[in-house]
Amino acid sequence: MTDFQNAADSYEKKYQDVIDKMTMNVFEEASEKVAEITHKTELTYSPYYSEQTGAKVYLKPENMQTTGSFKIRGCYYKISRLTQEQRDKGLIAASAGNHALGVAMAGSHFGCRVLIVMPVNTPLLKVNHTESFGAEVILHGKNYDDCNAYAKELADKHGYTFIHSFDDPDVIIGHGTMAMEIIKELPTVEYVFVPIGGGGLAAGVARLLKLFNPNIKVIGVEPFMAACMKKSFNEGHAATLKSANTIADGAAVKTPGDLTFEICREYLDDILTIADEELIVTFLDLMENHKMVAENAGLLTIAALRHMNLKGKKVVSIIGGGNIDVITMSSIVQHGLVERGRIFTVSLLLPDTPGQLVAVATTIADAQGNVVKLEHNQFVSVNRQAAVELKVTIEANGLEHREEIIDKLAEGGFRPKLVAYNGQVGIG
Repeated sequence: MTDFQNAADSYEKKYQDVIDKMTMNVFEEASEKVAEITHKTELTYSPYYSEQTGAKVYLKPENMQTTGSFKIRGCYYKISRLTQEQRDKGLIAASAGNHALGVAMAGSHFGCRVLIVMPVNTPLLKVNHTESFGAEVILHGKNYDDCNAYAKELADKHGYTFIHSFDDPDVIIGHGTMAMEIIKELPTVEYVFVPIGGGGLAAGVARLLKLFNPNIKVIGVEPFMAACMKKSFNEGHAATLKSANTIADGAAVKTPGDLTFEICREYLDDILTIADEELIVTFLDLMENHKMVAENAGLLTIAALRHMNLKGKKVVSIIGGGNIDVITMSSIVQHGLVERGRIFTVSLLLPDTPGQLVAVATTIADAQGNVVKLEHNQFVSVNRQAAVELKVTIEANGLEHREEIIDKLAEGGFRPKLVAYNGQVGIG
């Protein structure tokens, strides 16, 4: 046997030994411990998504969890397993938001000093929320990977106890307690969709579900522009992306963990990838049909429902978190409305004569459209009698209704033209 083969066998045995220790009993004990600080996020049946897919779809709303995401599960369980000496050294972690809140809250529960390294572009709301639990925030780097490297550097330099956001057995087990709740509520579940960033949640959930019933299909879901686990599956090892540029910032990880990769490779049945554009309309759907707010990474599993034939199946979609700032939320809502044809802007060229504005408004009203905004530009041409420009932003019922309104305006001789905004056709 070659040295390379010896090393490979040792590598596989190392991780298999860790995985083998993740037994049903361990998950049950972890569930009892995690219950000390978490809410029980009961499954929510979704008539809307059930109708859309032909399945019985249930949402696991971890966006309603303590700190607004599932991360508190793994953080609390991990810190509960530390020695007092390790806690007394102080805790340090890297995070774009949710892991930060989990470590901060769990650390404060155990009376620990907590330092969190966050990207420099982290929304102020997340920084303030993290600090509200007594944590010290250090802004460094452009993304999670930059933060993680710096946090490890500080841990080595000052002796802090480093809390990894996903590639840690206790963190994985803590996250996996969510699956225990799913099983107890819906023991006949057939499909579970789980979001993937670094893979900690997917690894824990998949391991426990397969222990309970190997026939349950566990589907991982990643952002298309940050599909590090998909790339790793294709290459056969934990691989690194060149970039992770996605609006699903909670899942914007360039490299999965070695342990999470091994577990996911063994227990996930498939990995789907979701484009950012799909998350935008999914945000709108969830708000309107469930009156529920989820962050973009938390929407991955709901968007994925349309990518598989699930007719007649019992399905659970895990909503990973709901921590999203208001500015981002308002932007997503606007883009979602445009994407669905619910809001659009048209440019009309008409002669500068009395009664034209009334004629336009009447045409739109007759087509059951609602005028949201008007912008009149008399300087589009040197010959005002030939044409002035009127931009009209209109509310409609959808893409088909939008086209009906545009057709009516065209029939009225107003020469309507859709206006593009930030790359989207239909609003200005």
